[in-house]
Amino acid sequence: MRVEIWSDIACPWCYIGKARFTKGLAAFAHRDEVEVVFRSFELDPGSPKGVTAPVVEMLAKKYGRTLDEARGMEEHVAASARAEGLTYRTEGRDHGNTFDIHRLLHLADARGRQEELLDLAYRANFAEERSVFDPGVLVALAVEAGLDEEEARAVLADDSAYADEVRADEREAAELGANAVPFFVLDRRYGISGGQPAEVFTRALEQAWAGREVEEPVPGADACEPDGACAVPQV
Repeated sequence: MRVEIWSDIACPWCYIGKARFTKGLAAFAHRDEVEVVFRSFELDPGSPKGVTAPVVEMLAKKYGRTLDEARGMEEHVAASARAEGLTYRTEGRDHGNTFDIHRLLHLADARGRQEELLDLAYRANFAEERSVFDPGVLVALAVEAGLDEEEARAVLADDSAYADEVRADEREAAELGANAVPFFVLDRRYGISGGQPAEVFTRALEQAWAGREVEEPVPGADACEPDGACAVPQV
């Protein structure tokens, strides 16, 4: 069985949702027969390349909140991440265009190192003091994931490299009706939206394996929408 996951490295619920899915998959009896593929989805494709803004300031502007209120919103998301055993920094993170990250993830996919790079990019963005919008950081992450440094540099230097693959993923997401991420598709038959609890993923995998209709996901699962808007608890 194949599971495809549309996500964006800038999406906190994708970071949390991946951890929950991993736990759900671990509890699935046929986990060793599941192929997981990660697909590209840009939350803010109109964001200018090379231009970043602090996440807290972005949240304050987007939701019309004060900086202190925006920090509180981040703390709520951080609590969800920490409940999954994830580290989450609420200060010092940037928000920007993720197209180059997606292109590099497609290179990693071609070299069999996609999940390794994705995990490193999530950790750098949400847990560490490293900006994933810095090309130098991206190259370093690629090397840590097992990619060739010169090949990674060449991809980042060529704006057309793997661009078609990113766009193809995004077109497929639109065709499948994905309007928020994370978005999970099981065998191109069943879709699950949002960072659902681990047990929901386990149940969906079991139902898809048995060929039954997957039950409706838990309502109101946390997700991020195009333009960067995320389901952030209001304070």
